[in-house]
Amino acid sequence: MKRILIVDDSFYMRTMLKNMLTDAGYEIVGEAPNGQTALELAKETNPDLITLDVILPDNTGLDVLKGIKAEQPDMKIVIVSAVGQEVIVNEALENGALSYIVKPFSEEKVLEVVKKALEE
Repeated sequence: MKRILIVDDSFYMRTMLKNMLTDAGYEIVGEAPNGQTALELAKETNPDLITLDVILPDNTGLDVLKGIKAEQPDMKIVIVSAVGQEVIVNEALENGALSYIVKPFSEEKVLEVVKKALEE
């Protein structure tokens, strides 16, 4: 069973993603509401994949992405962004994110992106 860490400052978004991914047979190993917790949990849980929101209260998702990649270069990360954040998404992809999900998203889209990222 593939293990996923969810990083999003919104409890609602984390819960929505957790429910979608759990229903699809993934194990959620942790949820982080901010960048600091994300960095700690990435080390502690060593998930197969991280879904990472680009806007966090204490850091940008880009900083978190770079921090995780510096310590765990092979970590698979999928960025979650709102519409209109293309510049951030492109920078994230340049810094090692595998793909992205745009909010508002459909369950089909989330599962498609996660499945593809895990296969890379």
